[in-house]
Amino acid sequence: MRIRLVDVQQSVLKKNVTLAERLRERFGRSGTFVVNLLSSPGAGKTTLLEETLRRLAPELRAAALVGDQATDNDARRLARAGVPVKQITTGAECRLDAEMVTEALRGWRDERELDLLAIENVGNLICPAEYDLGEDLRVVLFSVTEGEDKPLKYPLAFHTAHVALVTKLDLAEAVAFDRDRALENIERVHPGIPVVELSARTGDGVDRWLDFLAGARRAKAGPLAGARP
Repeated sequence: MRIRLVDVQQSVLKKNVTLAERLRERFGRSGTFVVNLLSSPGAGKTTLLEETLRRLAPELRAAALVGDQATDNDARRLARAGVPVKQITTGAECRLDAEMVTEALRGWRDERELDLLAIENVGNLICPAEYDLGEDLRVVLFSVTEGEDKPLKYPLAFHTAHVALVTKLDLAEAVAFDRDRALENIERVHPGIPVVELSARTGDGVDRWLDFLAGARRAKAGPLAGARP
């Protein structure tokens, strides 16, 4: 039974690799920059994405896909940013995959009309890390309230990310967050990964995140182009 389970898992992942590559080629042809955001529940992913889209909407044709096992609460929140948003309800599945993204795009938005597509993955740092969605930029978030050892507990999510965001910075003092230890743990798991510390609530550090995002978009034809997690 265990051998059969492994075979099925490998087959699913192999299929996802193929579909993700097709998505990547599509997005490359259309010039759409795709961001895949990963975090555990409650890390502030939706709040940050809403603020990001709100600030970018006047300049970029942006849209968002939102993955959740149930409810469209996050999708309705993101719609307040004034961009098209579509919910992907995964049910028992704990992550998005390339097939779900492909199906969500069908009949919804022509990627040639989008400068940026943000994908808010299901709140989970385990399953989503294994699935490429054809993205240009994989972002992993963890909040100061989650503990400094988050990168050590979920190394794959941090190892496959292009940038790590430390969120809810305004609460760091209240929860006695050990910044040096957290940064050291990120570095241990993914040496050299860029780290941005921010608070979407106060706005501290958000400009640095937007600057990083703008730089990544400009570099799409460079090191990040076609990057696979």
